[in-house]
Amino acid sequence: MAPPTPVLAVRGSQGLCMVNGPPHFTESTVLPRDSGKNCKVYTFSKDGTLFAWGNGEKVNIISVTNESLLHSFDLPKAVCLEFSPRSTVLATWQPYTNTIVNKLHLQKISDFVLSPGPQPYKVAVYVPGSKGAPSFVRLYQYPNFDGPHAALANKSFFKADKVTMLWNKKASAVLVIASTDVDKTGASYYGEQTLHYIAANGESAAVQLPKSGPIYDVVWSSNSAEFCAVYGFMPAKATIFNLKCDPVFDFGTGPRNAAYYSPHGHILVLAGFGNLRGQMEVWDVKNYKLISKPVAPDSTYFAWCPDGEHILTATCAPRLRVNNGYKVWHYSGSVLHRCDVPSEAELWQVSWQPFPDGVFPAKAVTHRAPPRGEPEAAVAYRPPALRNKPPTSSRLHEEEPPQNMKPQPGNDKPLSKTALKNQRKHEAKRAAKQEARSDRSVDLAPAPPQSPARGTVSPPTSGDPEVDKKIKNLRKKLKAIEQLKEQAAAGKQLEKNQLEKIQKEKGLLRELGDLELGV
Repeated sequence: MAPPTPVLAVRGSQGLCMVNGPPHFTESTVLPRDSGKNCKVYTFSKDGTLFAWGNGEKVNIISVTNESLLHSFDLPKAVCLEFSPRSTVLATWQPYTNTIVNKLHLQKISDFVLSPGPQPYKVAVYVPGSKGAPSFVRLYQYPNFDGPHAALANKSFFKADKVTMLWNKKASAVLVIASTDVDKTGASYYGEQTLHYIAANGESAAVQLPKSGPIYDVVWSSNSAEFCAVYGFMPAKATIFNLKCDPVFDFGTGPRNAAYYSPHGHILVLAGFGNLRGQMEVWDVKNYKLISKPVAPDSTYFAWCPDGEHILTATCAPRLRVNNGYKVWHYSGSVLHRCDVPSEAELWQVSWQPFPDGVFPAKAVTHRAPPRGEPEAAVAYRPPALRNKPPTSSRLHEEEPPQNMKPQPGNDKPLSKTALKNQRKHEAKRAAKQEARSDRSVDLAPAPPQSPARGTVSPPTSGDPEVDKKIKNLRKKLKAIEQLKEQAAAGKQLEKNQLEKIQKEKGLLRELGDLELGV
């Protein structure tokens, strides 16, 4: 029996309707357009058989399978709707009146995230640090919240004003993106981010990212055995990690800030949306082979179809109020359907009908476009000032190719977390030895017999050899700090002790000033 065809729910200023998915893309009879006017919110059940929406007067539930109205509730203030995992309960949100069933007693909880999937349910909670104490994330299993050993796992860390917590599909581990509002090293205006891994079995680790800079996106594969991170100053790097937090594959660098695994986990899309041009890279992550590179400019929304073959991109209001519309793509890069909203109208929301796991079997990845549809032309972006001028070969950033496309021979396997840390330590020790050797050679070299140049002033002395020695050492430390700051500004990842040296700069300057005043 052939699997069903997913439908698209489309909400905008022209009302609420449903559109049949590939290959027809005709308006569905499941929901007449007139019945969805003034729609404020909608949702599908997890298995896609039910659909509910609120229009400011009532909340209605229809059967997508039988195309019939099941229930209608007088809930004019409902602004959020959500079906239970088994599609037997519809939860609506309006001014708070629910009964408390259980409580987790933990002071200063700032955020929490419930695990997906069936029982036993788990919850991750975040408590920010204060007065020198670190922040921490703990995992609990409902309803075991009491007692000193109730937590399944705990991970503490510094440098966190806020966090984003991401459960994998099996609820066996959480990824934590810790962010600070200000980067004290001065390397970024947008704060500093670190990535941490916490497993329900108690294991935890800090994920070592080879390139410094912001963390744009982190996403779990549907197999819950690997995750992809997009990070680093532009052009951003993308890397797949395993559950030991070791890098598995390095995609190199490019104009990207988002990652999307297909429902079956066999295809990965790396994309650059928002302030980027909308370039997408579609990868076969079983063989690590690039499939296509389509472009979807001005996209504000991306979603995989439950069949794992089709992609939805959309430009919606209020994020963008011009050129609203949506496209349905095949992952090979062909546009199968395109809907442009009239200039006087707006598109507010569009989404796929969900289906339970297993309805659509995974198919072998193809690297050729399907017969129907035309590939979207990938036009290179050029600033307005350069559009009427002949193209040049100069590039602002030199992009790094994926590890299996690098020209140099040999083993391109990325370094493990431990090897990367050791490499950084060796580089720091080598640099320190080189600096000490150069300073020693300068001290031992005899001064050339020449008179001081005209207009130059020799540094003042105090007459006290001990004070002069302290001044010299302070200047030497400040010079080393300047070199570290230049390395950080160039994008190099600094060690913890190097960052601590930079933080001591003000104190060293103050001490140097006090000594020189006494000269």
